[in-house]
Amino acid sequence: MTHHWTRRSFLLSAAALTLVPADPAVAAQELPGFPDDVALYRSAYRNWVGEITAVGLWACAPTDGEQAVAAVNWAWRNGWRVRARGFSHGWSPLTITEGTSSDAPVLLVDTTAHLTDTSLDAVNAVRAGAGVSMESLLTFLEGHGLGLTAAPAPGDLTLGGALAIDAHGSAVPARGEERLPGQTYGSLSNRVLSVTAVVWDEGSGAYVLRTFERDEADAAALLTHLGRALVTEVVLRVGANSNLRCVSRTDIPAAELFAAPGGDGRTLASHLDEAGRVEAIWFAFTEFPWFKVWSVEPTKPLTSRRVTAPYNYPFSDNVPTLVADLAGRMVADAAWYLAPVLGNAQADAAALGLVTTLSADIWGPSKNTLLYIKPTTLRINANGYAVLTSRAQVQRVVSEFTDFYRERVAAYAALGRFPVNGSMEIRVTGLDHPAEAELDGAQAPLLSALRPDAEHPEWDTAVWLDVLTLPGTPYAEKFLRELERFLLDRYDGTDALTRVEWSKGWAYTEDAVWDDDEVLGTVVPASLGDGAWEQASGILDRLDPHRVFGNAFLDRLFG
Repeated sequence: MTHHWTRRSFLLSAAALTLVPADPAVAAQELPGFPDDVALYRSAYRNWVGEITAVGLWACAPTDGEQAVAAVNWAWRNGWRVRARGFSHGWSPLTITEGTSSDAPVLLVDTTAHLTDTSLDAVNAVRAGAGVSMESLLTFLEGHGLGLTAAPAPGDLTLGGALAIDAHGSAVPARGEERLPGQTYGSLSNRVLSVTAVVWDEGSGAYVLRTFERDEADAAALLTHLGRALVTEVVLRVGANSNLRCVSRTDIPAAELFAAPGGDGRTLASHLDEAGRVEAIWFAFTEFPWFKVWSVEPTKPLTSRRVTAPYNYPFSDNVPTLVADLAGRMVADAAWYLAPVLGNAQADAAALGLVTTLSADIWGPSKNTLLYIKPTTLRINANGYAVLTSRAQVQRVVSEFTDFYRERVAAYAALGRFPVNGSMEIRVTGLDHPAEAELDGAQAPLLSALRPDAEHPEWDTAVWLDVLTLPGTPYAEKFLRELERFLLDRYDGTDALTRVEWSKGWAYTEDAVWDDDEVLGTVVPASLGDGAWEQASGILDRLDPHRVFGNAFLDRLFG
């Protein structure tokens, strides 16, 4: 993979991309017959870390589902492809592929401008446009006494984008905890009650807007569709909001937190039993992770600070000067040997920041402790996997993976190589059990990494593993390939099972990502089991036989 990085481009924040209104005469010439009532403009595309960019693509912002249909039918009739675009907070090439030129027949459909309405649909249900941000959705729910068990940390995700890749938080039941009505410990996709999408209608010979109920077979492919569909609106199951306490610790060494099972130390699994909601952020070349533990607390504990808004870790959301300078120097000057310095600077910033901002023990409505990543945080690459296992085996999986990770980091460093300079992160969730949608006949998401394995009902938990490193880091792909092969070989479906995290990095070769033929063509489809991949692919092809919703990467992935 070729990287074109400068210090300035690396430190660029996620400011809104420039939109250039289309000259009507130019638009009429380049896009003849495009619906008059759908506003066109030129737009740039930039994914989260800036490694996939495109300049000057045609884009539109339909005001409702019918305008989206009109734009899609124009694209189909003119040989164009349609890509839904939200906040572009992702890594993998599910929206735009690297190298897409400004004159490519690709139409971006911006869902964030108008497809954002939210309303209560019924008891414990909300109707929401696909372009609404997660922060806006959670704020709306909070205002009605509702919330989610867990949610992704960034607020700048669209609901449609989050559902497309089975976005998740970190939650399993604590010891003795009962699932509350309307809640799930799986992904956001498991909350869907109905989904409205633009699909092909054979009878009319055109694309139309259609609503699929969760108990319909076709809905199973749309719940997590990887960008193979255009969703305009969904109805989600939700439940009563909870107040959450989030305690951050930096005093438990990794050797204790990630220890082999059987001991009586302060392990990740012991905290999981106590609270059910944990996250470990282990900065490279350090020994004390930033460890978060959320617990349901109806009333404010005496030592907690009440928080009335999200994003309560400013030292993380706004990159400290030392960290920014180190990252910029490493990228601009190829000073990759500074990885241990950067890791320790990040760990020190977290430990000190938790104290100086009084954020080591915070409490409030769920949104305010669940959302903590802003667009101003350090832009960094991430790989991602989910290991399906039993709750009793979580500590074993964590211990085995962290031991291998630590050994490989040390082996590379001994050679003067530093492929990791960010953090290793661990979260734990339940699976997407359709019964938790509380709808008779609800379908399981076919393509969700949290889809239950019919042959292993004892696997009730997923351990999410991510490794973060700066764009362009030498040997990163080779190192991450070794981690991937370890996970695929060690958790091959015998006593645990590895699946990829769609939005992040996977299918590594020695020098590239999303490029390993075996992983793309064999491992990923087989990991979902029970013919799920083939079933989903067949449904998506039938709903979009002209492959309007796709790109070169998705064509390769789905064959």
